[in-house]
Amino acid sequence: MIERLAIIGVGLIGGSLARALRAAGAVNEVVGCGRALPNLERAVEIGVIDRFDQDPAAAVAGADLVFIAVPLGAIRAVFTAIKDRLRADAIVTDGGSVKGSVVADALAAFGRIPPRLVPGHPIAGTEHSGVDASFATLYRQRRVILTPLPETDPEALARVDWMWRTCGAEVSRMSVAHHDEVLAATSHLPHMLAYGLVDALARMDETDEIFRYAAGGFRDFTRIASSSPVMWRDICMANREALSAMLARFSIELTDLSQAIRLGDGNTLLEVFERAKAARDRYVEVASPKDSPSSDADKRK
Repeated sequence: MIERLAIIGVGLIGGSLARALRAAGAVNEVVGCGRALPNLERAVEIGVIDRFDQDPAAAVAGADLVFIAVPLGAIRAVFTAIKDRLRADAIVTDGGSVKGSVVADALAAFGRIPPRLVPGHPIAGTEHSGVDASFATLYRQRRVILTPLPETDPEALARVDWMWRTCGAEVSRMSVAHHDEVLAATSHLPHMLAYGLVDALARMDETDEIFRYAAGGFRDFTRIASSSPVMWRDICMANREALSAMLARFSIELTDLSQAIRLGDGNTLLEVFERAKAARDRYVEVASPKDSPSSDADKRK
């Protein structure tokens, strides 16, 4: 049982965690914190949290577990605000999709890596935001990646692992650097492609007609471009080295495809398409639904 859970950022991600833990009977009291007063009042009204305080330092007082679900650009300020108000045995974890920046922010705020800090990343979300978008089954059969550090207290790590499994998630662990490389390829790059495609089409003269005749495939592929622009700006800045490397690599693939189309090289196109289809089909065949997470940070806090 978590006696008092403090959630900094009561939106889709934080709200869904509270709902899941309540549904499992695994939390006694939930204290919320955020900047938008109407959202916090709504969270109390629908039973996601018990009470709230807009001051992070006050919100974490007495909490045995703190979950930070704010955009990456705001995490350092949260760490700084709460560092002197945490219980000595309080566990702190987060939902940020770039772990290198979270670790750097913790080091800057605390002056060291707190032993009871467990960086984490639930790979789940929708394109909707706010506490009304949260639901108890968001994490069921989804992956959560924990990136413990050499300084991480094993008991704290086990506690956070238990929390996510209680929500129905499948928990795995990897290094901070490896996490950021993997997510740059599997989540951050697809978001950049969706944003870039929609923006490019929106600036064409035939915009209205283009979007009027957009078929289901276009809507499915570009759905993630409805995610929070502020959050994605922060993700790009936080993971810029790994993401820029993936974009550079992908730009080479696009150049090769463009050249094959321009030259009428059907054999090269067929080879690429068959290779891609085989890889996609193989992945779908061997992966269960829980291995196919919804786009990482469609999640909007």
